[in-house]
Amino acid sequence: MITQELQEKLISLSKQALEKSYSPYSKFAVAAAVLTEKGDIFTGCNIENISYGLSICGERAAIFKMISEKGPQEKIKAIAITTKPDIPCTPCGACRQVIQEFSLPDTLVIFKSDQDFVAMTTGQILPGAFTEFTALDQDGTSKRIQKGV
Repeated sequence: MITQELQEKLISLSKQALEKSYSPYSKFAVAAAVLTEKGDIFTGCNIENISYGLSICGERAAIFKMISEKGPQEKIKAIAITTKPDIPCTPCGACRQVIQEFSLPDTLVIFKSDQDFVAMTTGQILPGAFTEFTALDQDGTSKRIQKGV
């Protein structure tokens, strides 16, 4: 868990990152601030493309920045998500899965609810997350693939 003061700092940094959003098509700016288990903070914002499939959400931009600068062993302690219209908004499914990939068991996801900002764990926001599967090799043998391995 993190303090209320630290949650508010992440929300504030996320709101600052909204100003860098490139969202000319949806006009819906989204940004995030990621706190790592080591105390580093990374921000990111959504970056759209006229071909929507090539766009990236603010949450994934911040997480990919964290990984590109610190490496895949880095873990998210908390992530705060904000929107330019300051409306209730949870991370999309793709972002929830990416958050889960680099999370700890008690990673907090902070977002605006109907009333105010709330904090939930990754397990609460994405129950039944995709964390393992069985892959078949060309010779028909199977291999269990797990998150992070």
